[in-house]
Amino acid sequence: MSNRSWFYASNGQQQGPFPEAQLRDLITRGTVRADTLVWSEGMSGWQRAGEIPGLIPGGSGPPLAPQPGGVPMGGGGSYGGGGYSGGPLSINFGILEFVWRSLVLVIGVLLFIPAPWVLVWYLKWIVPCVQVPGRPNLSFTGEVTPVAVWYFGLILGFAVLAVVLSFSGMDRFNNVGGSIVQIVLYWLLLKWFIANLASNEQPLGLSFSGSIWAYLGWSILTVISIFTIIGWGWVYAAWMRWFCRNIQGTRREVLFIGSGLEFLWRAIVAALASVFIIPIPWVYRWMWQWLASQTVLTERGAHANA
Repeated sequence: MSNRSWFYASNGQQQGPFPEAQLRDLITRGTVRADTLVWSEGMSGWQRAGEIPGLIPGGSGPPLAPQPGGVPMGGGGSYGGGGYSGGPLSINFGILEFVWRSLVLVIGVLLFIPAPWVLVWYLKWIVPCVQVPGRPNLSFTGEVTPVAVWYFGLILGFAVLAVVLSFSGMDRFNNVGGSIVQIVLYWLLLKWFIANLASNEQPLGLSFSGSIWAYLGWSILTVISIFTIIGWGWVYAAWMRWFCRNIQGTRREVLFIGSGLEFLWRAIVAALASVFIIPIPWVYRWMWQWLASQTVLTERGAHANA
């Protein structure tokens, strides 16, 4: 193992790579602890350092014991008396099913009126494709009614605003108004999505606490970062960390540990491959699998002490 390079998660960010000798020095100094998430080439996902045999003296035993009667993620009830030791998320889906379902989604959105219905239908398919440590049979329980109300209500509001701006000779602000309407809709959909996640048909009791103003700020920063050519990779990674920090109702902390550089090169590879059209479904799955693997559950406050 002496030639392996290691990464570890600290403060919601990926650190490394480090030669194993340097990692062991970090362990000796207490920077990397038994509950710190680490990864090395050949591992299927992030693991606690204490779960890797031989890495931490006295820490090669089994994962941390579940807490009796605990609800590891979410407050929507207890089943099986199970806790869990955390770890990365994962996602997988069949390419053919993804293609035809995505085509239906795109067509539904382009046709405007069916958009809320196809969105709910798509989410009810894609969410069960995600595996969360300690939360089997993930599902989405959201209904179409709130989405339809927000969707058509905001569009109607924008139409009225556009008419007012037109009569006021301020047509040039229509694009700004449309962008704000989109941001508000996406923020509402995000809160609705998080609140309607369930496991084993029991609501997880999650919520999203990020404010609309913060979401607006991140959206503006993302647009500005595009002009830096490469800076948007770091902005997107930071946005993901902000999003994860604002998921409430979990006994474990949700962290995004992917780096801006990883985001950047993967997005560039995905864009280049998508030029050839056919690879798009495989590229899409590859990106989502990476995003899932960089989203981890860990003890609250553990990364702050790493």
